[in-house]
Amino acid sequence: MSLIHSNFTQIWSQLRVKKPHLRYFLESIRIRNHRGIADLSISFTYPVTVIAGPNGCGKSTILFACACAYGVGVARGYSPAFLIRHLKVNNGQEIADPEENPILEYHFIEDGDRLFMTWQRKKSWSQKIVMGDKIVSRQPRRDKYLRTLANLITPSKVGIPWISGKELSRVEDLDVNMFELAHRVLPFSYRGMKLITFGGRELLFADRKEIPIAYSEYHMSAGERALLHLSKEITPLRDALILIDEVEAGLHPHTQQLMMLELQRLALRNDLQIIVTTHSPVVLDSVPLEARIFLERTADNVSVQSAYRDIIQRAFYGRPQQRLSILCEDAVAEAVILGVLDRVIPILRLTPDDITVGRDTGKEQFPLHVEALGKFGMLDEFLFVLDGDARSMTDAINRVAARFNRDVNPLFLPGMQPPEDWLYQTLEQFSDRYAQELSAPNLAELLRQLRQYFDNAADRPANIMKARFTALAHDLQRTPSEIARLVARLESERGEMKRFAEELRVAISNWRSRVSG
Repeated sequence: MSLIHSNFTQIWSQLRVKKPHLRYFLESIRIRNHRGIADLSISFTYPVTVIAGPNGCGKSTILFACACAYGVGVARGYSPAFLIRHLKVNNGQEIADPEENPILEYHFIEDGDRLFMTWQRKKSWSQKIVMGDKIVSRQPRRDKYLRTLANLITPSKVGIPWISGKELSRVEDLDVNMFELAHRVLPFSYRGMKLITFGGRELLFADRKEIPIAYSEYHMSAGERALLHLSKEITPLRDALILIDEVEAGLHPHTQQLMMLELQRLALRNDLQIIVTTHSPVVLDSVPLEARIFLERTADNVSVQSAYRDIIQRAFYGRPQQRLSILCEDAVAEAVILGVLDRVIPILRLTPDDITVGRDTGKEQFPLHVEALGKFGMLDEFLFVLDGDARSMTDAINRVAARFNRDVNPLFLPGMQPPEDWLYQTLEQFSDRYAQELSAPNLAELLRQLRQYFDNAADRPANIMKARFTALAHDLQRTPSEIARLVARLESERGEMKRFAEELRVAISNWRSRVSG
C-alpha cells in the first residue's frame, strides 16, 4: 500500500470511530420544489462528504441548503431568504424566477437529541422545529463556514496594489499556527503572516522562509491564496459545519489530494463535519466509498446514484479509484508493454483503465523521475520499464529510491539492445509465422534486404537498429508501434518475452496487494 493511500485508510478508520461521538451532526437533508428538484433526499454518514455530478445537477443548491440548517453561532448565520433568492423585475415586464414554494427538511443530532426542522416558503420563509414529538422554538445553533467560487475573488478586485498608511484601518500579526493546513499542503514554509484590513476588505501579507522578501496576495497564485484563507478561517472552528463549493478550484491534482487528507485530519481533531462539492476524481478518491454522493439530473428532478461503484466513477470521470502507471522510454517500448498487457490484464482480471503506460523519456532521466515521484510519495504507484540496453541504470535508480526508503526494482525489456533490435531478430527467426500475421508473403526477403542495407550505415548502433525497424514498418505499411504490439503479444507465451511477461505480472500483482492493503 502506498504511503498516501495508507494515510487515507488510517484517517478513514479514525473518523468512522469518531462519528458516533460527535456532539453535532447533520444527518440528512431533503429538498422539494426548488430549482428543478422535485424531491431529493441525501443522507450524510461520514464526517467528510464529497458531492459530485455534472454541471446543473444541484451540488451548489444542496450546499446552500445545508448552510441554512443552523442558526447563528460565532460564524455568520444564513437563512433561505439570503441564500435562496428569487428574481422579480418590477417594471411591468414579466421577468421573474418561478414561484415553486420550496421546502427544506433536516434531521440533526445535537448532544444526543434528535431534531427535525423544516424551512418552507409561501409568501415568506417560515420554520418549524420538532424535538422528539414536541414542537420547539429554538433552531439548532452551530458554527459554520461557507465558501463558494464567488468568495475566491482575485486580489485586483480587493483594491489598488498600493495603499497609503492613512487608508489602513488595521495591520494584525496572525498566529502562524492558523496556517498549519496550508503548511502541510503547500511546498512552502511561512515565518509570519499579517492581515491588512482597509475599506472593509482584507489582504494577507506572507513572510516565507524560502525567499528573502515578504509578499502580498497580489503575488500569490490562486491556489496559495485559497488555501491560506481556508486555513485561517476554519482552523479555529470547533464542532462546526464546513461547506466548500468546488473545493479543488485553483489546485494541482496532487495538492487536491494532500488538502483532502489534511481536511479530514482537521475534522478529526476539531470535531468538524465537512461537506464539499467537486468535479475532480482526485477529490473523490480521497474519501471512502460511503462518503461519495453522485447526483444525476433527470428531466424534472435530481436523484442520487443508488449504489456507488468504481464503474460509475469511471463513466463520469474516466478513471478508476486506483491506477498503476508504467513509465518507459519511447513509443516502441510502450507498444511492447501494451502487447504484453493484452495477455496479462485478462489473467489478472483487470481492465485497461487500471493501468496507464507513459513514455518519451530517455533512460538518463529515470533517476530524476524517481526523485520527483519520491518527493510526492508516489513511487508505489509507478512501475519503471527500461530498454534492454539500460541495465547499467539500475544502481543509479536504486540509490535515489533508497533516499525515500523505497525499492524501485525496474524491469527491462528483452535483449541487450533497444527493443527494435529484439523485435527485428524475432521477425527474422519466425518469418513464416509473421508473414501470415502481417499479410506480407515476402517478409523474409524484405528483412534480409534491410539488414544488408543498414549494416553498411554509418551511425550509432542503436540509431541504426531504430531506423531499420522504422523502414520495415514503412515498407509493410504499418506503424512501428503496430508491429511491436503484435509481436510482443504473440511472443509473450515463449522465450525472453514470456519471462518479461511473468516479471510484469508479478510486479502488477504486488502493486495490487499494496493498494488493497
